Amino acid sequence: GTSRPTAVNLFNAIKIMHEKVKADVAASNTGDEVIGKFVVHAEEMYQEDIAFNEGIMRNGAKHIMTHDSLGAGKVNIMTICNTGALATSRYGTALGVIRELHYTNKLEQVYACETRPWNQGARLTIYECVQEKMPATLICDSAASSLMRSRKVHAVIVGADRICRNGDTANKIGTYNLAVAAKFHGVPFYVAAPSTTLDRHTLSGDKVEIEERETTEITHNMATKERCVADGPHLKIWNPVFDITPAELITGGIITEKTVLVPNPKATGPDDIFDINEAL
Repeated sequence: GTSRPTAVNLFNAIKIMHEKVKADVAASNTGDEVIGKFVVHAEEMYQEDIAFNEGIMRNGAKHIMTHDSLGAGKVNIMTICNTGALATSRYGTALGVIRELHYTNKLEQVYACETRPWNQGARLTIYECVQEKMPATLICDSAASSLMRSRKVHAVIVGADRICRNGDTANKIGTYNLAVAAKFHGVPFYVAAPSTTLDRHTLSGDKVEIEERETTEITHNMATKERCVADGPHLKIWNPVFDITPAELITGGIITEKTVLVPNPKATGPDDIFDINEAL
């Protein structure tokens, strides 16, 4: 099977289901039996993902309140894209951690970046925040650095589509920008993802294929489908969907359902900052 190239979970899920269905076909008498077993496998995968969500949200919230709250009773968290129930099975990864902070009355404010060009932060994350009655502020992507300078942000938490063996992380375009800004302003930067997102076979972010999408996502109004950008023979459009955040910029840690991987303080190079085998 095939899937979009950047995210590792999609490949893994297809591979797992393909192997199970292949075994079911060999052991079944009818197509209906195979379909029934496929549904069971899908439900099992769904329940497993819920358990991943629950572990991530608990581990992340506890770690942040222990290490980054700076004695504050409540914390301000910044995030990008959508990593909540609409993107996972129930609670989410990065937004799941934020949910847990809210559930335990430890969340002062979540700052959600709009996440151009599809505005998943504005359209999806803010929707979930409103439904959960979470205190939320929507910001333009380009306002993140200014907000870190002018207001207290205790941590940035993002999701991941692939975490390489050295900790380099592929995520929604704009994540790298946040990591650079967080490093400059001394804000801990976290990646939250299930252990299934850890890819020990990809050595670093340089080896990850970054998907690019249609240029019309930038040049056209998404509602009317009309072009709203000038055109010309010398104009080029570049529209990558993801970027790579180097492990050096993941200063808070990598939150999984099993543990929180923290950067190695004795690291001598980019390849020994994280040991993802600890969470596999």
